[in-house]
Amino acid sequence: MKPIYLDHAATTPVHDEVIEAMVPVYQTIYGNPSSVHQFGRKARNALDQARRTAARSIGAKEKEIVFTSGGTEADNLAIIGTVLANQGKGKHVITTEVEHHASLHAAQYLEQNGFEITYLPVYEDGRIRIDDLEASLREDTVLVSIMMVNNETGAMQPIMEIAELLASHQAYFHSDIVQAYGLIEINVTELPVDLLAVSSHKINGPKGIGFLYIREGTPMQSLAHGGEQERKRRAGTENVPGIVGFQKAIELTETVRSDRKERYSRYKQIFLEELSNEAVDYQINGIENQTIETIVNISFPNMNVEALLTNFDLSGIAASSGSACTAGSVEPSHVLTAMYGKGDARTVNSVRFSFGIANHEENVKEAAQRISQIIKRLK
Repeated sequence: MKPIYLDHAATTPVHDEVIEAMVPVYQTIYGNPSSVHQFGRKARNALDQARRTAARSIGAKEKEIVFTSGGTEADNLAIIGTVLANQGKGKHVITTEVEHHASLHAAQYLEQNGFEITYLPVYEDGRIRIDDLEASLREDTVLVSIMMVNNETGAMQPIMEIAELLASHQAYFHSDIVQAYGLIEINVTELPVDLLAVSSHKINGPKGIGFLYIREGTPMQSLAHGGEQERKRRAGTENVPGIVGFQKAIELTETVRSDRKERYSRYKQIFLEELSNEAVDYQINGIENQTIETIVNISFPNMNVEALLTNFDLSGIAASSGSACTAGSVEPSHVLTAMYGKGDARTVNSVRFSFGIANHEENVKEAAQRISQIIKRLK
């Protein structure tokens, strides 16, 4: 039985062309980009080219791109670094209850250190309401941090409306766009956002590399102390092979964005239609037309997520859940709890399926058939 990977929101297979781009860097571009000799200059040139590609992909300037070790570091630098640099203007931050833990835990760190955090609620569609944000804004609010696409449900937040609301306010606007980048076209000359966090391994690039867009003029306190790399905003010798691989992944994504959106949307429909054809009892968490093409989060009534994921894995299906499974117990998903409330069965019986380059129509349909058999057997 051939395994089927439906967990692209967790990480994606590295594209063959990305690997091919990285190998010669390991072999021939081994200088330190900060060195002035020819080996260092060669590495610096590769780094500069990749930065230009990253900047171009979102309509930014080269100097506004800071390479990081991934989305988590980018979120931490954006949230903690910006708030610390602007605490003279206020100590209030607004975020949501459904952020990725990279952002939530950064906000909680600030809260433990004397800052005040407002956690906006979401509703059953997984989205915030602009009125709630407007009501929470204060004169001393220095940062608003709201992700573009939720990693568990795929729900898309009204980022443009948020940005427009904040345009006349002192607060800086940060968005984790890890699940959106590569599928949703983003141009910072049109979207007035100040900070964007991106991760390579979600777009078929290598792990351990990402970038943070920092709009020119946004005060930032570095969290890593050492050398003066990345315009003094992120100390440490740059991961040149990873950055070159990331560059290639960006280039590949830009050439096939519209095709991927259409293809992954079709995969989602095939998957759901097959479950329906098999008479599986299920509910989609959130509103399907307000979610990104790659992700669908499904509640299976009277099921237990731990048993589901174990049986899926035994059947060769890779999927995941926001619930934290430990020995004999399940900690409910914080995202679904925010959407439906504590104690709701959907917080412990839901599974996220996410599509990508490891899929095709046949294995998506087969996955749905295997899942249907498991559901019927467990019932």
